[in-house]
Amino acid sequence: MAENRKRVNVPLSDRGGHLREVISEGLERRRSRDTYDYNLLAAVILLTCFGLVMLYSTSAYEAQMNHGSDMFYFRKQALISLACIIGVVVGSQIDYHLYSRFTSLFYLGSMAFLVATKFVGREINGAKRWIYISGISFQPAEMAKLAVILLLPTIIVKMGKKMRGIIAPVVVLGVGGICALFTFYFTENLSTALIIAAITYFLVFIVYPDTGRFLLVSGIIAAIGILIIAVVLVKVGSDTSSFRLMRILVWLHPEEYSDEGGYQVMQGLYAIGSGGFFGKGLGNSAQKLGALPEAHNDMIFSIICEELGLFGALIVVLLFVFLLSRLYVIARNAPDLLGSLIVTGVFIHISLQVVLNIAVVINMIPTTGITLPFVSYGGTSILFLMLEMMVALSVSRHSGR
Repeated sequence: MAENRKRVNVPLSDRGGHLREVISEGLERRRSRDTYDYNLLAAVILLTCFGLVMLYSTSAYEAQMNHGSDMFYFRKQALISLACIIGVVVGSQIDYHLYSRFTSLFYLGSMAFLVATKFVGREINGAKRWIYISGISFQPAEMAKLAVILLLPTIIVKMGKKMRGIIAPVVVLGVGGICALFTFYFTENLSTALIIAAITYFLVFIVYPDTGRFLLVSGIIAAIGILIIAVVLVKVGSDTSSFRLMRILVWLHPEEYSDEGGYQVMQGLYAIGSGGFFGKGLGNSAQKLGALPEAHNDMIFSIICEELGLFGALIVVLLFVFLLSRLYVIARNAPDLLGSLIVTGVFIHISLQVVLNIAVVINMIPTTGITLPFVSYGGTSILFLMLEMMVALSVSRHSGR
């Protein structure tokens, strides 16, 4: 059967060069298709699965006592984690430039939710940080972090060379600072406000060309801030009714203030110390049986140390290091400044949250409401962390173009 095929007539002497050109073009097309970072996706899945295992081990007793089912917390977290991973795989196929078009609306929406929390939010454990919609709890502060990570790079890219001056960096710092202030004032969530401020600061630091001037101004502002805090502490004096001051006193003297929060700190340290190098074994924690309050939330790392020991804790830390290294590679190889800054913002957020959570558990800093990413219980936290991973994977997918 005759077939009409289009043929390219190449002289015999040039066929070797033509073949090399065809192979080179094929490899280039393959590289442009294969830049999707499966290693990052694997790290996210591993951390999520590990978190689910530890969540069940940590929360089974409390779930059985309070909700009549040892699978209560595990089931909710597993369902939302599975849905989010599917969403990450699908959403990462979309060009991240499309997401950047809606950053302003997303930012304004997060600010509106922060304001609404003050008036219609539900108070839990003395903090009004959640909004309930049709029986589903939602924490607007988590949305605010993602809004800043997406909006600030968009503004920086639009500013362009103006970022070399003074006004443009001040504008970017102002946008992030307003979000941090809203988070602190309307939700009384100081830890999240500090993370938003840190993300803002480091993004501007990265793009500002005059490092010396930036560090000098930052040092002056930091000195003024420390002076103001010192004056406030001196003014408050021994007034232990101050919530912030009480946290500092609990951090410094947990034994003396066991009734005001030191009890949780001490029990967490007992859990870490009793784990040894290889731990008591998965499921064999004693502190999770009512001794350590909210063990499946902020203090889950202490149960990891108790059940899996220092060895298990190092494995978790190495998983986070691997995940952060993949984010670093994506940021370095991003196709444009927008993608690089977005992934850098994600890197800053996750690294800060991991360091702060572990620092709280081992009592290096006062207690805060910082969760361990992908491991601690919390549907809102998982949702927005996965959205960050989705955008990062989208950047990696387009890095070969």
